Amino acid sequence: MPIDAAKAVAADPRTAEITWGHKDIQLYHLGLGAGIPATDPDELRYTLESKLHVLPSFATVAGAGMAMMGGLAAPGIDVNLAHVLHGGQTVELHRPIPVEGSARTTARVAAVYDKTKAAVVVLRTEVADADGPLWTSDASIFIRGEGGFGGERGPSDRLQVPDRAPDRTVDRPIREDQALLYRLSGDWNPLHADPEFAKLGGFDKPILHGLCSYGMTLKAVVDTVLDGDVSRITRYSTRFAGVVYPGETLRVRMWQEPGRVQVTVVAVERDEAPVLADTVVEHS
Repeated sequence: MPIDAAKAVAADPRTAEITWGHKDIQLYHLGLGAGIPATDPDELRYTLESKLHVLPSFATVAGAGMAMMGGLAAPGIDVNLAHVLHGGQTVELHRPIPVEGSARTTARVAAVYDKTKAAVVVLRTEVADADGPLWTSDASIFIRGEGGFGGERGPSDRLQVPDRAPDRTVDRPIREDQALLYRLSGDWNPLHADPEFAKLGGFDKPILHGLCSYGMTLKAVVDTVLDGDVSRITRYSTRFAGVVYPGETLRVRMWQEPGRVQVTVVAVERDEAPVLADTVVEHS
């Protein structure tokens, strides 16, 4: 059934209540590879409840991430989930995420773009607690075979990599069991755990969640450029450019500019195949 873009955008928002606590934060951070070395004071900020801060990318899994993906059930969208890919992600922070919290999420389809052979659905989730707005999250969902309905093509600009050497480059190894641990934060897609299911999807073995690479990259920027201060982050956006497998290594290159860090991420072992592109961390 073709996408009805006007119906999807006009549909009433979906709301839900979510809660989280320090265990959710710690589990998420461990799923990103935090805690190595286990006694490093810089790592204890991610793992020890008495010193805990919250990496802003936690917004993508708060409440098990259901508010974001629930948008694919909106009126006007009837798609085969096997054709769905996560194309991009942006999180805008209105203030630091607390270690313990409860909030209301409001999710809606913000836009539907026609890429001719595919459609891109932008799912927007706004989250607020008793003290006001916390974050706004935009997930760009790429749906193969659903284009050609005559809608707007939407933005397609690509971010140019600076014509100079990166200011910082760090490598982040991905443990063999990392996808198994990360999925405990709410993304149970067997593509990330079941070898047989992964083969059906055209992969030799289970792949790492794109949002895990997203979180690992933000942690690398926080630890390397922002002096470990998560409260400085105001916005973080990326485009998912390729897959990465557990056991591989992410190479994170960073270019520092006033108020922002531009980033590229590649898989070292596969001739630096792109993983994340058009990636920017904005900060105060």
